Amino acid sequence: MDKQTRRILDIFEKIDSIPRCSKHEERISRWLQEWAEDQGLDHSADQWGNVVMRIPPSPGFEKSPAVVIQGHMDMVCEKAADSGHDFSKDPIRFVYEGDWLKADRTTLGADNGIAIAMALALAGDATLAHPALELLFTVDEEQGLTGANKLSEDFIRGRILLNLDSEEEGVLTVGCSGGRETRITLPVEFSELPGGFLSRRITVGGLKGGHSGVDIHRHRASANKLLARLLEALSRAFDIRLVSIQGGSAHNAIPRDSEAVIALSPANEESLQKIVAGFEQTARNEHTASESSIAIRVSGSGDTADRSIQALSAADTVKAIRLMLVIPHGVLGMSAEVEDLVETSNNFAVISTQKDSLRLLTSQRSSVMSRLDSVTAEIEALAHLAGAATETGSDYPSWPANMSSPLLARCRNVYRDLYGKEPAVNIMHAGLECAVLGARFPDMDMISFGPTILNPHSPDEKILLPAIAGVWKYLVELLRSFSI
Repeated sequence: MDKQTRRILDIFEKIDSIPRCSKHEERISRWLQEWAEDQGLDHSADQWGNVVMRIPPSPGFEKSPAVVIQGHMDMVCEKAADSGHDFSKDPIRFVYEGDWLKADRTTLGADNGIAIAMALALAGDATLAHPALELLFTVDEEQGLTGANKLSEDFIRGRILLNLDSEEEGVLTVGCSGGRETRITLPVEFSELPGGFLSRRITVGGLKGGHSGVDIHRHRASANKLLARLLEALSRAFDIRLVSIQGGSAHNAIPRDSEAVIALSPANEESLQKIVAGFEQTARNEHTASESSIAIRVSGSGDTADRSIQALSAADTVKAIRLMLVIPHGVLGMSAEVEDLVETSNNFAVISTQKDSLRLLTSQRSSVMSRLDSVTAEIEALAHLAGAATETGSDYPSWPANMSSPLLARCRNVYRDLYGKEPAVNIMHAGLECAVLGARFPDMDMISFGPTILNPHSPDEKILLPAIAGVWKYLVELLRSFSI
């Protein structure tokens, strides 16, 4: 590992020692401001916690245009079922495996902590040649792009922006999908169980999960969809009552774990075990190439359920299962214009029972905003047919690609001169803050790139160490190219 990569990782490890789950960025925002003060840098923070640091141009770059380098502070906080990690206080523990860095059974937070680390490494190196820089760090990207949406028009002055939130070295991202969320509330009634019924817990786990934009096309199973299908098969075979259900954790993470407590007659215990075992094999057969560890288990004592346990009525149990079953998940359409680009998708993200309702959260994405409107309307219609209420929001726009961008031409030229080959140019199915920033600052010329990160938004997240060195080298040369 070279010295510069080590320096970046040291900064990143410090960042990862500070709790920074989405919507809880107070401590990392404060730390960044203190870091800027220690370095003697001009800096500002707004009421939302967004931070900007301003770095003067190197000698000879005084007339060059200012460049904004941007990343987000927050991270998706996901952990394995057997992890005792507390994201509110525990530092992320690094695990090195050859050329890869991952965390100990949690998300690593390289999405997007590595961008902050690289930016601070730039700020701390007086030997580098660059134009005036504005290091922009935003809050709450992962759960609504809130920080970018709240930026005031005078918070940054530069109109050339390098977003460091893409996740494949050698790829320049020039566009992304828009998205929105739909919250579904199905009213249900709970009542006492019939006499003699057993309670059983069914768990679906062992799935890879991942980023609902970046990984949605990788044929990974959704724990929520698998559980819905299993419950439907059970309800067809015999009478079951739904006691509770909980699955998924975030709008932008493919659900890895889901569980339900059901009640049933002791006479159907043997059938329950057979159906579950058969469905587990079915799920494994369907996902042979993408999921190697699917596990569906039944647990619970042989005693009858406590009569004080409340369960959904027979009619509401069926209604709830059918609603879960019809909510779409996965790729809904591929782009007709860009080869291999997912155009439209939906993530059946979260499901839970409350005291008087079943709650569902879906996250729709599309690079074509009319298609985003269409899939949202379909999900709302399905919910309304089941008697559920819907609330749709957290909208963010798409970022249309500008293939004639001067910044794109510059980035291509620098990459070609540096590596002797053409970079890939990509449109991303996931959302990027560039979409919001482009809407707020229409004259902003933007591009996104970054080091290779696999399995973001899951405990399998990892970053390729040599890619950090490659992106750093490219970033330094790109900034040097702005000399006038």
